[in-house]
Amino acid sequence: MTNSGENRDKAEGERAFELDRAHVFHSWSAQGALAPFVPARGLGTTLWDYDGKAYLDFSSQLVNLNIGHQHPAVIAAIKAQADIMTTIAPSHANIARGEAASRILSRAGGHFSRVFFTNGGADANENAIRLARLTTGRDKVLSTYRSYHGNTGAAVVATGDWRRVPNEYSRGHVHFFGPFLYRSEFWASSPEEESSRALHHLERVIQSEGGSSIAAILLETVPGTAGVLVPPPGYLEGVRALADKYGIVLIFDEVMCGFGRTGDWFAWQNPTFGGVQPDLVTFAKGVNSGYVPTGGVIISDSIANAFVEDVFPGGLTYSGHPLAMASIVGALDAMESEKIVENAASIGADVLGPGLAELASRHEIIGEVRGVGVFWALDLVDDRDSRHPISGAVIGEVKTRLMAAGLLPFTADNRLHVVPPCTVSADEVAQALEIYDAVFTAVEA
Repeated sequence: MTNSGENRDKAEGERAFELDRAHVFHSWSAQGALAPFVPARGLGTTLWDYDGKAYLDFSSQLVNLNIGHQHPAVIAAIKAQADIMTTIAPSHANIARGEAASRILSRAGGHFSRVFFTNGGADANENAIRLARLTTGRDKVLSTYRSYHGNTGAAVVATGDWRRVPNEYSRGHVHFFGPFLYRSEFWASSPEEESSRALHHLERVIQSEGGSSIAAILLETVPGTAGVLVPPPGYLEGVRALADKYGIVLIFDEVMCGFGRTGDWFAWQNPTFGGVQPDLVTFAKGVNSGYVPTGGVIISDSIANAFVEDVFPGGLTYSGHPLAMASIVGALDAMESEKIVENAASIGADVLGPGLAELASRHEIIGEVRGVGVFWALDLVDDRDSRHPISGAVIGEVKTRLMAAGLLPFTADNRLHVVPPCTVSADEVAQALEIYDAVFTAVEA
């Protein structure tokens, strides 16, 4: 017999669904076919619906919940700031903003000296492009076809995937193919060959477009939505060398891959990527796990110094909003004291990576496993020899079965992205692997 509390929960869940379908316009969707999941609450790596069913959140929502749901340190920081000052103009100095910038810069290290705060990742990329254009006096921006940089004017045109095409209103964007050995555009047979040929292709694009016309190369250090494309040996070093050769600003988009996701504070700091330092870094998502909307651009000394006397023609009402800044301070301090970044690295190397590889050895549907830290993707195929991607219907079946089994997935095209919070435990990974195994067994049958 259900009690009155359960009945109230069910009624509230039904009300939430009805309000959504009556009034909310969803992103990237045909509105009529939607039946959104309705979570009631979350804690750590788990969400519950209004029926009380638990789900392992192996999507981290939009791959941003690095510190997990409802972390007490972040909530306490937001509450404390709300008691002091909920908002302030960006032209004023604010202690929370200064502390947040200081903490970000201490983890970036190197030649970075300033942070420009934004409302999220898309406008972080907008302003990084603006900084590059202003400091070089050039216009063009190069980015890869397999990329996503946000849904604002320049950011969505810098994006390489299909979402760019209906939105191409911004000028000066050129695309090229980055490395992706599993589906190589360069007929490569090894990571080293893929890297070398991709760099040759990029330099030919630079030369063909005119090196002196290019303001920036914008790259996701590890492309996320495009498939968790870990750069092969020498690639990022080669891009850095080309940027230096032609006087181009190098921007790393770490909106998805930054702040612990790859097992380092920033993905570019992973020693296997060559220790390359960009000129600008964009961030959002992981810096505070999305508890309050925020983002920003980490600016190198040379670019920041260009605006000591010249006015920077850009700004946002909510740049460095106090509640967002407090959440950054709370999140980064907790991530350091609780060794959450180190947990992401060890879970990826010792548990999640090997577990996914073992899963692939037993399921023909998994064409490739790739990733680092808690940032992984399974490239799902209907034939391993041809590497032909599974259909949308099959990925839909995979997603439905995972939800029914109590796991919230992140899917894109033919891929299942395995992206739990950086706080995930070995036991939770083991539970997820059992669910994946059962679902792939059912789908293959």
